[in-house]
Amino acid sequence: MPTNLPPDYFEIEKRFRSAETIEEKIAALQEMYSVVPKHKGTDHLRADLRRRLAKLNEEAQSRKGAGKHDSAFRIPKAGAGQVVVVGPVNVGKSALVAALTGAETSVSSTPHTTWEPLAGMMNVRGIPIQLVDTPSLSRDYVEPRLKELIRYADMVLLVVDLTQDPVAQLKETAILLAEYRVIPRHLQSRYPIDPLLKFLPLLVLVNKCDDIQAQELYQIFCALLEEKWLCLPVSALTGHNLDVLKETIVQELGLIRVYTKAPGKDPDYATPFVMKKGSTVADLAARIHKDFLKKMKSARVWGNAVFDRQLVNRDYVLHDGDVVEIHI
Repeated sequence: MPTNLPPDYFEIEKRFRSAETIEEKIAALQEMYSVVPKHKGTDHLRADLRRRLAKLNEEAQSRKGAGKHDSAFRIPKAGAGQVVVVGPVNVGKSALVAALTGAETSVSSTPHTTWEPLAGMMNVRGIPIQLVDTPSLSRDYVEPRLKELIRYADMVLLVVDLTQDPVAQLKETAILLAEYRVIPRHLQSRYPIDPLLKFLPLLVLVNKCDDIQAQELYQIFCALLEEKWLCLPVSALTGHNLDVLKETIVQELGLIRVYTKAPGKDPDYATPFVMKKGSTVADLAARIHKDFLKKMKSARVWGNAVFDRQLVNRDYVLHDGDVVEIHI
């Protein structure tokens, strides 16, 4: 069902994205909520705005009892997943986050431009994913709160500069992450069971792959690697492979989109439910409302079922793009 948002909403949303303080963000969200029309098509949006307001208000309260510097590293999770972007100095992390999210990061050739983490939202086919630009990782000094931020993220993007010894940059950053007890998920089998270790999906972004010559350098980089890494050549300057990057993040986070429809109505393609791979019809019903799960008798599925309108039970495993009609 279309949301039919008024033009004022999008103007207020721009102010929200450019807001620099938490108070400004709260005020903008409250205004956005006030102009959203009340009908079925906006139920999910209004609920999302309420959730975001609650998180910001909670953060504002916590900041009252903490120092400004300490609170800057408290980035509440938002969207379907939080992905931290890490790497050594001047590899282009901020430029990549800006290109992917539109966030107003501090992009400069000067070292240590980013002193505090900055979050932006990236949309991938209706799936909102939070990217967090972080200060450069250095053996000289790392803010303790940055270690916590990385450990509690859902995924890590490790950025290296193709033009500045990327093999050495990757090795050094991987060693630092291991010292923070953050281990790439694909290396989990090498480590003993230890509750202090955090195994996260990790993707190496080889930045500044701006031209054909850089592509040749990337092949040399891959040949020199002693370990097996999931790598992707990208360019914040030209946008090379940024669409591939978005899809890879969704895949590594294990996310799917599921749409719903009421009996006799068209599917609601405007606001998909973002679920984890392996989620069932019962999981979807619980996400919609706890009463749906209690009262659900059956469901019909369009999309990846054996045939459209297939009657399924609550244990049916959903797939990306499925349309589900729940009967109670």
